[in-house]
Amino acid sequence: MTEANGESLNAEAGPPGKPERGKAVKLVDRVFDQLLERIRGGNYPPDSRLPGEHELASMLGVSRPIVRDALARLRDQGIVYARQGAGTFVSAHGSPTTQLAYSPVKTIADIQRCYEFRLTIEPAAAYFAAKRRNEQAIQKIASALADLREATSHQLHRTDADFIFHRAVTEAANNHYYTASIDALKAHIAVGMHLHGLSLLGPRQGLEQVYEEHNAIYKAIADGRADDAQRLMKAHLEGSRDRLFEGRVLDLSF
Repeated sequence: MTEANGESLNAEAGPPGKPERGKAVKLVDRVFDQLLERIRGGNYPPDSRLPGEHELASMLGVSRPIVRDALARLRDQGIVYARQGAGTFVSAHGSPTTQLAYSPVKTIADIQRCYEFRLTIEPAAAYFAAKRRNEQAIQKIASALADLREATSHQLHRTDADFIFHRAVTEAANNHYYTASIDALKAHIAVGMHLHGLSLLGPRQGLEQVYEEHNAIYKAIADGRADDAQRLMKAHLEGSRDRLFEGRVLDLSF
């Protein structure tokens, strides 16, 4: 695969506004999630054929290009596969019993373990995102960042937008193993993000600082600065962990 060069895809200094294609990107997300839920819920068992693009578009109330993009993402993640002239089918990996999953968060120590694991994958994902990003990937990160900007201006922390931002970074890395891992950790990450968000609702600069951390990661990826993107993501996750634990991480030794 040819890596993208270091030229900036978005060199503007200020925070991004809502991209023009933001609505389309969110529609793709919604259709992807709906199809994935139906597959995992057993509506479409392994090796069954999905309805055609036209039928899915009508069923979900979107255009065929939106359905096509969502199906492409499902194929990229190995959840469905295409048969020449026959349509799209659910792979064995689309079965609920074969999905990547982790034990649920039960203790504060588990939240720390989740941060430790994220620190092993997300900085690397940010590095490759800066190397491999395209315009669509940048717009998706920018859309989540704009939601975070709006929430911050109202003294709110949007856990959903925060997760979408981090997931969009893994998608920009064009490595489905990163994305599958963060999807499997969604509920675990949400616990840490919620508690971290509560810790930011005091002084205004807390929310502003976290927004600026996300913005710096976005700019590094958009500009193709891979080493900076990796460093900034690592610093952001460590900062989030330290703010939550007030600088006193647990000793997890046996």
